[in-house]
Order: sequence, then structure tokens, then C-alpha cells
Amino acid sequence: MTTLHWIVASGLVMAAIALLGIVLLLLGERLTERLLLPLVALAAGTLIGSAFFHMVPASLERVSPAASVWPLVVLGFAAFLGLEQLLHWHRGHGAARASRPVVYLVLLGDGLHNLIDGTAIASAFLIDVRLGVSTFIAAAAHEIPQELGDFAVLLHAGWSKRKALVWNGISALTFLAGGLLTYAASDAVDVSYLVPFAAGGFLYIGATDLVPELNKVAFARRDFAHFTMFLAGAALMYVGSVLE
Repeated sequence: MTTLHWIVASGLVMAAIALLGIVLLLLGERLTERLLLPLVALAAGTLIGSAFFHMVPASLERVSPAASVWPLVVLGFAAFLGLEQLLHWHRGHGAARASRPVVYLVLLGDGLHNLIDGTAIASAFLIDVRLGVSTFIAAAAHEIPQELGDFAVLLHAGWSKRKALVWNGISALTFLAGGLLTYAASDAVDVSYLVPFAAGGFLYIGATDLVPELNKVAFARRDFAHFTMFLAGAALMYVGSVLE
């Protein structure tokens, strides 16, 4: 497979993940909510693990001077913070009721986030296919609970199941758009600088959007399961970095 094939395939898979909201229809709301937090914990571990074990080390090898990597990581973190505040967007993973304007902000924020993710993962593929695959796995692990949560929000805002699935799918296509734009611009732009920027975004999502969701629940035995899932996600990324 060529680099372009990898980028297109990752974009199509990510769009398919957006349709996972249909799982809510098959499993039922109660069982789905029981699965969401373990998936959120796994996603947090993979995002943070991917940033530290794959993206930052690869950036330190390729970006010159290497010292500029860390400001780019912070800039990526700050950019995602600014995006979230600009849109007044809080990505919840429960089934909280949302007003109609907030629903459109959720979709807009999701589309912009997917566009940035597509850019980041395409950049990783352009540097090294193995880096691209590991970055995609981390992003996909995050997308699964996110898309289930977004689907639940749309339903509780009064949208039909079909309309919620269609619009979730449309917002996910911006991932492919970001990847293709990055590929088209790769001859004119050094995309290696986008990887540490994306690492900062991954750290922001994992540490400020996902981990706080785990801390909202009252202490229970399942908290240990969430902690274990977080470690499993980080360990998966670490093992992948060792095998590269």
C-alpha cells in the first residue's frame, strides 16, 4: 500500500467508526453506558501513550532543532484548549440532555476535531507508516467512546436515530478531508512539525476531556477496572513503540 492508500483507508475506517452509534440500538442504553467508561479509560491511555511513546520520540528524531519539539507540543495542547473554549464545547460521554444550539456546536466541534486528527495522522503516515498506524490506533480508540457519546447526546436532544447517524457520519468525513489536504500539501510543507503539535492535542484530549470523565463517578470497585484499562491502553502503545 502506498502512503496515500494508508491515509484514505484510515479516513474511511474513521468514518465507519462514526456509525457505531447503532450499537446503542443493539445493546440498549444501560449496557452501553456500562461499557462507555472502560472504553474512555482505554482511549485516554492510548492517546497519552501514543503522544509519549510514539509521536514525541519520532519528532525529536526528525524536527530540527529538537528543542523546538516541546513548544510545539505545548502549542498543540493550547490550540485544543482554545478550540474547546471557543465553541463552548464539552464532550460528554454520558446521556445528558442537550439544547439544539449546543447539539450543533457538538457537531461543529467534532468536525473540526476530526479535521485536525486527519491532518495529524496523515502527517504521521508521511513520516513513517508504523508511526501512522500507532497514531491511528490511538485516535480510533478515542473515537469509539466519543461517537457513542455524541450519538447519545443527539438522541436526547430529540433527533431521530437515522438523522443522528447521518450527521455523525458527515462530521467524521472531515477526518479524510484533513488527511487528503495534508497529503496534497506535503511537497510544499514540512509535515514533521505537525506531529508534536498533534501530540499536544492528544495529551489535551486524554488528560482534560477523558480522564475527568472517569473521576466523575463515585468510588466503586469498577474504578480499579478503569485504572487497569488506562494502563492497558498506555501499555499497548509502549509495546508498539518497542516493536517498531
